[in-house]
Amino acid sequence: MKDGKEVFDLKDRVVLVTGGSGGLGRGFCEILAAFGADIALTADKNVKGAQETAEMVKRLDRKAVAIQADVSSPEDVERMIQKTLDEFGRIDILVNNAAINSGPSKIADMRIEDWDKVLKVNLRGAFLCTRAVLPHMLSQGSGNIINIASVKGLRTFREIGEEMPIPNYSVSKAGMIMLTKETAVQYAREGIRANCIAPGWHRGTQLSDRWRAGSWDKEKYERYEGGILRATAMGRRGDPDELKGLIVFLASDASSYITGQVLTSDGGICV
Repeated sequence: MKDGKEVFDLKDRVVLVTGGSGGLGRGFCEILAAFGADIALTADKNVKGAQETAEMVKRLDRKAVAIQADVSSPEDVERMIQKTLDEFGRIDILVNNAAINSGPSKIADMRIEDWDKVLKVNLRGAFLCTRAVLPHMLSQGSGNIINIASVKGLRTFREIGEEMPIPNYSVSKAGMIMLTKETAVQYAREGIRANCIAPGWHRGTQLSDRWRAGSWDKEKYERYEGGILRATAMGRRGDPDELKGLIVFLASDASSYITGQVLTSDGGICV
């Protein structure tokens, strides 16, 4: 068993991070590389951002490859896995981070295409990536899957949801949590762990900024932000950097006896 700082060492491990072109995904790639991992990362549309992340990793003296892939496509996912194996020879850790959102809508008013689009990327994507990587982890006799869910998958937030109802996103993240638990139980005895991070309201995710910036007036935005701050015990949003220690912990041997768990980083909003 490693001692001291060595318990967090990721040297010679290969991590595949989906949605690594910016936001939380870029931060995950950076911190995992800083602890010694080589990184394969994906992006669907923002290929330039993915390449910038890969260059950031290389400046940390680690290997990196950026792969264009739509995680909702089985063919793209298989190609992504094969490209990673061709580049590094193995996959030790999968971080299912890729996610999208749609504009707010109550269930009765939600467009079916918006429901399907979000579930297709967020939940189907995590399933396809997990399904594709498991045979390789089984052949290695070890593996580690980290799913990035949300506190929206754990409970409803009436005080916030009145301003921003996103049931498709919430359901997709709740599904990711159960996918994590099923994976953990089914493959624990084959040396494979699966855990889940459920962030609260962290800045820098970019999931809602695009449509919110163009459609919300100042008063609506202030009501929304006020609801978050009132509901959060710490009275503030999280910073993306506050997730970095958690991803290293779950990726490393420091969490070697932990599987099937949901770790929240939410400032006390779920307490």
